[in-house]
Amino acid sequence: MAGYFIKRILLALGTLLLVICLTFILMNTVPGGPFLGEKAISARVLAELEAKYGLDKPLPVQLKNYILSLLHGDMGVSLKMQKNRPVRIIIGEMFPVSAKIGAIALLWATIAGIGLGCLAAYTRGKWEDSLLQIVTTLGVAFPVFVSATALLVLFAGGVFHVFPSSGISRGPISYVLPCFTLGLTPMCSIARYTRSSMLDVLNKEYIKTVRAYGHPVPHLIFKHALRNALIPVVTYMGPLIAAVLTGTFVVESVFNIPGLGRYFIQSIQNRDYPLIMGTTIFFAALVILMSVLVDLIYKIIDPRIQFSNDEAG
Repeated sequence: MAGYFIKRILLALGTLLLVICLTFILMNTVPGGPFLGEKAISARVLAELEAKYGLDKPLPVQLKNYILSLLHGDMGVSLKMQKNRPVRIIIGEMFPVSAKIGAIALLWATIAGIGLGCLAAYTRGKWEDSLLQIVTTLGVAFPVFVSATALLVLFAGGVFHVFPSSGISRGPISYVLPCFTLGLTPMCSIARYTRSSMLDVLNKEYIKTVRAYGHPVPHLIFKHALRNALIPVVTYMGPLIAAVLTGTFVVESVFNIPGLGRYFIQSIQNRDYPLIMGTTIFFAALVILMSVLVDLIYKIIDPRIQFSNDEAG
C-alpha cells in the first residue's frame, strides 16, 4: 500500500503543477492587466510598474520565476486588493473565516444527510421515503444563490427578521443562515447517496440474517449496514469537504462574509494576478489532498479493499 500512496502523492504533485501552469498562462493571455483600471496611467508609469513586479518579462520566464518563488514559500504580493501585502498572509487571514463556516455546514450536513438517507432506505416505498426524496431532489435542484436569497428574504428581511442579514460580527446567531445555506445542497446529496447505497446493502444476505435474529433497527442500520454503505458516500465527501471548507463564493457574497471565496472573486474582478494564483493554488491543493485522503479512508472503512500495489492475501 505504501507504493500506491507514493504514486498517488506524485500524481497529486503533477496535477497541482499542471493547475499552476494552466492558470498562469490563461490568466496572462486574457486582454488587460492589473494596472489598467478606471484611472488612466501613462505608458512610462505602466512600464515601471510592470518592471517592478516582473510583468515585463516573457511569459515562460515569468512562469519559471513564479514556480521557483513558490518552491520557497513565496506566493508574491497583492497588486491591488491589499497592495504589497504577501498573498500567503492574506490567505492565512481569510481562510479561517471560510473554514469555520464550512466546518459547521459540513458537520450538520453530514449528520443530517446520513441520518435521513438511512431513514429513507429503511422506509422504502412509504410516505417518509417519498417525502424525503422530494425534499432532497429540490435541495439539489435549486441553485445556491436561489436558496441563499430566499432564506435571506424570509429570515433576515421583512418577513420574520430573526437573523442578521450580513456579516458574522453578531456572534453565533450570525452563522445560522450562511451555514444552513452552505450545507443544504451537500446534505441533500449525502442523503441521496446514503439511501441508494443503503438500499443495496439492506438486500445482502447477511443483513437478512441479522434481521431474522430480531436485532433492533438501530443496531441493524448503524452496526451492520451503515459501514459498508458509507464507501460511495466517502467518494463524494472528498471533494465536498474541500469545497465546503473553502466556503462557496455565492454564500459569502450574498451574506457579505469576508472569507476567502469572496476574496477570490474580487481578485479576479480586479485582475490581481498574485492573489488569483495564490487562491487558485490553495483551493486546488485542498481538493487534491482530500482526494488522496479519501483513498486512505477507504482502507480504514473496509480493510478488504485492495489497492494495485497491495500484497494479495
